[in-house]
Amino acid sequence: MGYWGYLVVGRAQRPLAELDALAGAADMSLRRSAPDGWQVWEFPGGDGDVGNMNDLAGQTGAPALFGYVMDSDCVVVEAAAPASGAWTTCLARSAMAGYLGAERDGLTLEDYFLEPRDAAERAVAWAAEAGCTADAGELTEVLAADPAGPGADPDSGPVAENLFFRFLDRLGVVPL
Repeated sequence: MGYWGYLVVGRAQRPLAELDALAGAADMSLRRSAPDGWQVWEFPGGDGDVGNMNDLAGQTGAPALFGYVMDSDCVVVEAAAPASGAWTTCLARSAMAGYLGAERDGLTLEDYFLEPRDAAERAVAWAAEAGCTADAGELTEVLAADPAGPGADPDSGPVAENLFFRFLDRLGVVPL
């Protein structure tokens, strides 16, 4: 059984866990810090209210991003920024399609999530608002990748969290 839970990414001078926007996620723990105040916090399980990324972006004045990891198979990515707005996509699309079912009520994966190229364009704008430079081609590759693809550790199996951190690296906010 893999990991289930949220990874919360934001930039602030104080710990994200102390902010009102994330008050419902009292059990968060710091997973990684990066230059310029970027932080990645973990909220395991996903039960309860992690908060709202739009509120986090508004409170910090900087872009914010949530990744909901589903059994280490795939990740729902929700992003928001004060000026460029909110968008949603996913990582490990084949696995996500399996969680959603081939079609549910006539809806497909693309009805729920931006396609990799469209998500990459939104991600470039998100990164620019964060003061970072991102390449749409590199982001598209990560957004279309399978966690078991090149560079995956064959002994540990596919892990969608690795794709999430690769995505953060390509956004320019949390280097690998």
